[in-house]
Amino acid sequence: MSNCAIVGINWGDEGKGRMVDLISSDYDVVVRYQGGGNAGHTVINEYGKFALHLLPSGIFRKDVVSVIGNGVALDPESLYKEIEYVRSKGIELTPQNLKISSRASVLLPWHKELDCLEEQRLADKKYGSTKQGIAPFYSDKYQKKTALAGELFDKKAFFEHIEGIMEWKNLTIERVYGAAPTTREDIDNWYESYCVPLLPFITSLDDFYDEVKASGKNIMFEAQLGSLRDIDFGIHPYTTSSSTIAAYAPIGAGAPALKLDDIIGVVKAYSTCVGEGPFTSEWFGEEADKLREAGDEYGAKTGRPRRVGSFDVVATRYGVRVQGATAIALTKLDVLSYMDKIPVCTKYKVNGSLTDQFPFPSLLNSAEPVTEYLDGWREDITGVRRFEDLPKAAQDYVLYIEKQIGCHIKYVSVGPERDSIIIR
Repeated sequence: MSNCAIVGINWGDEGKGRMVDLISSDYDVVVRYQGGGNAGHTVINEYGKFALHLLPSGIFRKDVVSVIGNGVALDPESLYKEIEYVRSKGIELTPQNLKISSRASVLLPWHKELDCLEEQRLADKKYGSTKQGIAPFYSDKYQKKTALAGELFDKKAFFEHIEGIMEWKNLTIERVYGAAPTTREDIDNWYESYCVPLLPFITSLDDFYDEVKASGKNIMFEAQLGSLRDIDFGIHPYTTSSSTIAAYAPIGAGAPALKLDDIIGVVKAYSTCVGEGPFTSEWFGEEADKLREAGDEYGAKTGRPRRVGSFDVVATRYGVRVQGATAIALTKLDVLSYMDKIPVCTKYKVNGSLTDQFPFPSLLNSAEPVTEYLDGWREDITGVRRFEDLPKAAQDYVLYIEKQIGCHIKYVSVGPERDSIIIR
């Protein structure tokens, strides 16, 4: 039995979905263990191009069981719509190959509304929420003000449970934000439309994991977002509301006794960021527009243009450390093929002093990038499948990053398709 976590090293959007889709052929189970519908994993394979938000990226493998763990913000509406969309593309989803933990907490309709209302109130001080209800959900989860997926089987008991919660939430919606309250009819329609169709997939995972362990099957844990968005180790307060760290994977999956054997950290060959907050190596103007278009850098969930910049050694080395990465997947190397010289942020200048250590969050606003330039290769590399067949400048770029971040780069992506990969 071998267990592996696929995690983001930077701000998210590094290409985790395409790596899970590629490597999942070696695994029997793929588990989403945290986060919710606030980010997208883009996968391109023989079925087409998909932006998955709640479904694990292993669903395209016929012999893989996909699991949504207890650490996930279970949004029935979003998940139902995603399942229907994937099925319309010829992907078979049944209770045999998709399982939802009965212990997953349910993201309720007012969570999204409160998220939107608070971002409106914050105005130009907003945190950059995707407005998918994630922060209100996790706040309520730890206040024990939501329900578990297993409660959805008994509609009467479920409504008795959340009736008081709805009354409590409406006090905020009406009296703080001056918006219309959620009604019993709203929740009834939501339950029948989106919760009932999910019931066949909801199950206890205890026996399932025992069987997986007993039969020596391999489990892959799929994370959302990246190290710098982690609730504890990220750039506070511009983080998500869950743990994006590999160490949380067995807990969020529902199998806390399992151990990780490998941790594959995913990082782009340049830097991108969606949302607000410090981004030291950021580019602006024409230079940024050119990189954004070359890499098609638009949010899979929101469609927002991603902020872009040079590869950030300081942030990436920090991400490798907190994730405990044992190997790196470097994605989108091909995007840099248009550059004559490729800038790399190697240090920060913070309040007049140089550092190669990632600063405390409150110091990042004063951080400036220190940049070195490497030679570009100016040729198409999308058809290359062996490292030694890359142009020497491209090889040098990969080896330079590998040395700087202190972790072996095992995978090098040279295109978006499943087989556009170099394995070292």
